[in-house]
Amino acid sequence: MKVSALLSLVPLAAALPGSRPTTKESGGAFGVTAARSGSPIHFLPLTASGSKFWLGGKSQTYCPAVVPNCAQTTNDTIIFGQSALDVVVPGGQRIYVDRAGALSFTTPHSGYIPPGSSQGPFKYTPGQSFGTWTYSGQGASGFMACPAPANSTAVGRHVRRQAPLRTDRWQVFAALQNATVPTGNVSDCLGFDALAIGLNISSDHLAWEYI
Repeated sequence: MKVSALLSLVPLAAALPGSRPTTKESGGAFGVTAARSGSPIHFLPLTASGSKFWLGGKSQTYCPAVVPNCAQTTNDTIIFGQSALDVVVPGGQRIYVDRAGALSFTTPHSGYIPPGSSQGPFKYTPGQSFGTWTYSGQGASGFMACPAPANSTAVGRHVRRQAPLRTDRWQVFAALQNATVPTGNVSDCLGFDALAIGLNISSDHLAWEYI
């Protein structure tokens, strides 16, 4: 589906902040894969779900039934520019770090970012094979992935574990020592390089919105 077709449904889409412009090439679009050799997060893709970001798992998207040929399902989490999700929904969806240190994104049709959050700086640097995506706000040194077990609320801040924590779910945070992570212990988290893979895609392969 061409962006011009979408504009007949949402005439203001191209003028709203965060929207993907109809005339702009998609050279600024990229996906992210984690790199930390020898770790369980090595080469896991960045996914978006529940207004947060994860390594592995599935992205959660939505497309209105009234929009023809809209990508109903996709597991691709695509970023555009430095700090926005590449979506079609009017107003776009911005990326930020919340006051707990969690990498987050705004809800559709709302530009609301909670007080105490940081909007950057994020930086995308293209490369021949892989580029990089970094965050240096609040003195952070990039990103870290923190285990988020299903029973994370039962893992107390002062509980001593005798074996490494195992999980299939990793939540992405800014690499901050004072981040409020699911287990309560930042030492459970793994720093990683966010490899950025440049993409050249048309609008009909984009998610309408991430949820």
